[in-house]
Amino acid sequence: MNRTTLSLIAGTAALAAVTGFAALNQPAAAGPDTARAAAELPVERTSLVCPAPSSSDLAETAYTAFTPVTKGTQDNGSAELLSAGQESTDTGDESGKGDEDDKGEKGNKDGKGGKKKAAEKPLLTQKAPGTPAVGETTGGDAPALLGTAEGQFAPGWTVQATTEVAAGSGRGLLGVTCTPADTEFWFPGVSTAADRTDYVHLTNPDDSAAVADIELYGKDGALQTTVGEGITVPPHSSEPVLLSTLTDEKQDDVTVHVNIRSGRVGAAVQALDDKLGGDWLAASAEPAGSLVIPGIPKDATAVRLIAHTPGDTDADLKVQLASPTGLITPAGHETLHIKGGMTTAVDLGDVTRGEAGSLILTPADRSVPVVAAVRVLRGKGDDQESAFIPAAAPVGTRASAVDNSAKGTTLSLTAPRGTAKVKVTASAGSGGGKAASQTYTIKKGTTQDVELPVPDGLKGTYALTVEPLTDTPVYAARTLTATREGVPGFTVQTLPDDRGTVAVPEADEDVAVLQK
Repeated sequence: MNRTTLSLIAGTAALAAVTGFAALNQPAAAGPDTARAAAELPVERTSLVCPAPSSSDLAETAYTAFTPVTKGTQDNGSAELLSAGQESTDTGDESGKGDEDDKGEKGNKDGKGGKKKAAEKPLLTQKAPGTPAVGETTGGDAPALLGTAEGQFAPGWTVQATTEVAAGSGRGLLGVTCTPADTEFWFPGVSTAADRTDYVHLTNPDDSAAVADIELYGKDGALQTTVGEGITVPPHSSEPVLLSTLTDEKQDDVTVHVNIRSGRVGAAVQALDDKLGGDWLAASAEPAGSLVIPGIPKDATAVRLIAHTPGDTDADLKVQLASPTGLITPAGHETLHIKGGMTTAVDLGDVTRGEAGSLILTPADRSVPVVAAVRVLRGKGDDQESAFIPAAAPVGTRASAVDNSAKGTTLSLTAPRGTAKVKVTASAGSGGGKAASQTYTIKKGTTQDVELPVPDGLKGTYALTVEPLTDTPVYAARTLTATREGVPGFTVQTLPDDRGTVAVPEADEDVAVLQK
């Protein structure tokens, strides 16, 4: 019997002994204090993806990044935005000569090729938490961006792209919050109609290719698509997919389901209308029986609700508006019936009637998972502009919205289930100023457009950080407005939890399982 066989037998016996001991000495069942043992610690790394902002030569895009000051972080780290193609996934070969198509490059210093970074400078680099950093691009050739924040910059890192387009299809103000990559997305509110040009942007931040399936659901169920399956998104790149090329059916109200077979991507829909401007449509909150669509502007002239139930079961929803004085049922739209697997839309008109409002959707009888969004119009006649608000997740522990100015910023807060206290902090400005905070009480079932604290001596733009002080769920949305040549441009972003902390269970070293 050789030495290898003896070692294997000995190792197997030792493993059996340890396993047997552990089986006979299992730890006691988790008690009520187990969850309390987990510590909430700041995350150490955050990655975000930003889609290419516009294909218009008239586009002017401002990028803003911000990290709220977080206790428990060390005084180191970095945060920057790089173009999606700036990192190469070439790993070379083990000979140290690199690939033949490397145009003479000899690989990295260790002689093994390795991943290389281009010499191009980051579009944006953050200098310190608590102060926004800004960057800008112009024209229609700006690429998608990949962002990474580490150390003290990681907890709650928030990035937004805000684009102004002076004329043409989709003209107006477009805003999108850069998001982490994921594996599934729902977008109710897209269109394949002739007057709409809607793209779903898929951005892959990883070193390997991602494969995505795109499904479309209209008023009668799934639309027949031609090339929606098996879409490959190469590493460190972005693919805009024109939705009208996936199907011959022309419908005004469609839901897009993006499912990632392998890898992960960031996804957002850019919806451009020939006459009504355009904006980004972010993914709806995960399918749920009850949904909240916060922050409908008080001067909205038309609101269209689009909802979809992913399964085969019909859903009946109660539709209510959380106004500044309480819950209101829109006349003629008390309930919404959604057939299983289909998309339903209803025009609510000027449902807010000059007051702040949020839509609250709850089951009329049994709970069926649903996704939803609204399309909002402001202005009249030829001077109308559109924006989209998806159903949102609650603020949670903390959330931030960036690229705010002294004028033209509105923050809406709603507490559908109970009275809540909320702290709102306006950061120092990107060019100077001193942070300011204010605490608000939001009554149960109401929406409030709060009077914002403005940083003292503000220069540039500032960030808003929202922190609930009670356990009651709070939902938030921020509206930016800018009027150019009489056209009321606007964009709305919801504020989900920034995932700035992670629960880390306490663990004690115990070598007893290794003893006989």
